[in-house]
Amino acid sequence: MISPLRGDVLLVGFVLAIPVLLLGLRGDMALAEVVARLPWCLGAAWAAVALVRWASTPRPQAPTRRAPAEEEPRPSA
Repeated sequence: MISPLRGDVLLVGFVLAIPVLLLGLRGDMALAEVVARLPWCLGAAWAAVALVRWASTPRPQAPTRRAPAEEEPRPSA
């Protein structure tokens, strides 16, 4: 399980929070609205990083079974 405080999760969370912070700075959203939406950015970042990590993890290879060796006919004496 991924920790929500990993570096990659925090970085993606910050990138997702940029529009929210800019709307707060511009005055379109109140400070309470900005603060209420920031945890959602962290949650969305955690989900996005978890999905990418799951999709990029190689699947374990099943052991390959060797075909039984064909018996060669023995020369008759």
